[in-house]
Amino acid sequence: MTAPLALDPARTALVLVDLMDRIVALPLEPHKGTDVLVAAEQLAGAFRSAGALVVLIRVERPGVPEQPPGSRLAAGLLRDGDLEIVKRTIGGFLGTGLDEHLSERGITTLVFGGIATNLGVESTARAAADLGYNLVFVEDAMAALTAAEHEASVRLDFPRLGSVVAAPDVRFTTG
Repeated sequence: MTAPLALDPARTALVLVDLMDRIVALPLEPHKGTDVLVAAEQLAGAFRSAGALVVLIRVERPGVPEQPPGSRLAAGLLRDGDLEIVKRTIGGFLGTGLDEHLSERGITTLVFGGIATNLGVESTARAAADLGYNLVFVEDAMAALTAAEHEASVRLDFPRLGSVVAAPDVRFTTG
């Protein structure tokens, strides 16, 4: 992991992937879903306080009029001013307008958390890298179905795409 970062809140967004009750409740590793949710809520609070954008991505199954129970974002996560994106694929960019929303706001850096590290988070991050965004991954604000899957993303893939940090190392520039 890298040293603490100094992020510009006007050009940075927190992107939280699939923090929905039915996904948070899965048996996850190396962090429990509830622990990931707490870390994500703390990060979101810090981003909002700094005036940075919070993006909450959730999945809906395509062609299914009635989504399964627990398909909304975890209670209390979405706040006024946040951007909610509904995806219908593994990643959060395809067909969602996410890139347009971020570009309109001048966002150049994305800070990632969510579930699952190696699926929704990594797929969204790979598309973001292809689009030219700077990427930061908050290791303790994400989890996968197995520790090995999480570790492969965090130790092998994410360092090739951006910086891997712990939640306390996410800081904003002042002035």
